[in-house]
Amino acid sequence: MGGKQVKLFLVDGTPGGLTTAEITNWTGHVVIGPRSKLADLLARDEARRTGAYLLLGDDPEAVGGIRCYVGEADELRTRLKEHNGPLRGKEFWDRVVIISSKDANLTKAHGRYLEARLLATATAAGRCELVNATSPTPPALPEADVSDMDYFLEQLKIVLPVLGVNVLRGRQTGSTAATSVSPASVVSPEFVLTVKRTGIVARAVQVDGEFTVLAGSGAAGQVRTGAYAASTTNAYAAYRNIHQKLADDGSLRLDSNVDTATFTRDVVFSSPSTAGAVVTGRSCNGREAWKTDTGLTFGAWEQQGIDSAPPSATGAPLRS
Repeated sequence: MGGKQVKLFLVDGTPGGLTTAEITNWTGHVVIGPRSKLADLLARDEARRTGAYLLLGDDPEAVGGIRCYVGEADELRTRLKEHNGPLRGKEFWDRVVIISSKDANLTKAHGRYLEARLLATATAAGRCELVNATSPTPPALPEADVSDMDYFLEQLKIVLPVLGVNVLRGRQTGSTAATSVSPASVVSPEFVLTVKRTGIVARAVQVDGEFTVLAGSGAAGQVRTGAYAASTTNAYAAYRNIHQKLADDGSLRLDSNVDTATFTRDVVFSSPSTAGAVVTGRSCNGREAWKTDTGLTFGAWEQQGIDSAPPSATGAPLRS
């Protein structure tokens, strides 16, 4: 995939305020901001347009630590006022994303289509807990409109992670309906980690820089406990917390023998070592433990091309 230019603008000059985002030659326009800036957001022209929106709130007990509501409206500001009001207000959210079009060509039908696709994509990604009571079916649109809206969604999946919103982010598991235009994610080879004693087999890939253990992979039923040095004790406590959190939100399902568990969805980890610790139930050097079917370790795969990298333009050795 070629490069993309994403243009960000800090409306009030601070990272905690309203931020707009666009991609060159894309008609879409995104504004994100905290709930405390809702009045400023509602005063903007974008809030008068037809479009879709996301309400987001942190929740340590939710899947992925995030609750999310997806909606659409003829006039975005009218619906957002309702979500902030006493009658239809929602308490969980602390930030909002509004999605509209710079050319103001989105109709009600386009908004409903986008809402349905956003919900389906977020459900498939499994990185948040959706609080929507329903999962609407995309309305019928002309073939050309479907193609345009699917392209619109693919560009949105690029913009939102740049803004720190990862609820749509995940590996491609199928083709997008009625469109041949899709941003190709950078995906590594598949890596495998096995624990012969318990028969655990886990598979993982790195997608766009995120180490992801795949649904259906096996894992330890618990992370071991014991007497260790202070640093090791702290590390094991952190692994147990992650394992417990995944079990609590349903991402890990204990098997009948209790000694093992199964990943029910793709799960992103901060590193291959943390993923390996949850899979094996003990400390793990993930760069060495995860291997392709041909025996290439994750660390060796990452190293490819580095040792043969060309010198700097001046010919002088590169300095770290």
